[in-house]
Amino acid sequence: IHIKYVRVSQNRPLTRYLPTKDPTLDLVTFITSCGHNVDQCRHVMMTSSSCRGLLTKMTEGLGGRMRSWKKRWFVFDRSKKCLSYYVDSKESKPPRNIIYFQSIEDVFVDHLHQVNSPTPQLTFCLKTFDRMYYFVAASSDAMRIWIDVLFTGAEGHQNFL
Repeated sequence: IHIKYVRVSQNRPLTRYLPTKDPTLDLVTFITSCGHNVDQCRHVMMTSSSCRGLLTKMTEGLGGRMRSWKKRWFVFDRSKKCLSYYVDSKESKPPRNIIYFQSIEDVFVDHLHQVNSPTPQLTFCLKTFDRMYYFVAASSDAMRIWIDVLFTGAEGHQNFL
């Protein structure tokens, strides 16, 4: 008897929308139209072109090696077409890393619990060409807002169309 092991991969469910390159997109209006109440979520600060907030992150390094969880201040900026993260909310020092929109392939909830998260129900993933980033939001509302915000900039998904 041979047992065949099948590797389970996680696919993102179809979304209501696709990433948009439209420079005139008002992020607050768009996120509100997706059903989110931005004013009620104190963990996310939004303007018409940016989203800021504290997320706990873990990066899957090269070779699939996991690193430790760290709290970082994230800035999603549509005008600069990037997601940056900082050690703190002051944004006075250069960012620790910059993830450009063109490298973002997908954003999805970690339903398969691929990573040992401190809060599995608030964990989501951002897939780039070379890495998988895992994030934990402060609340379920914040997680859903971040997923929808990040997906507006996922320009790397076009490589698979």
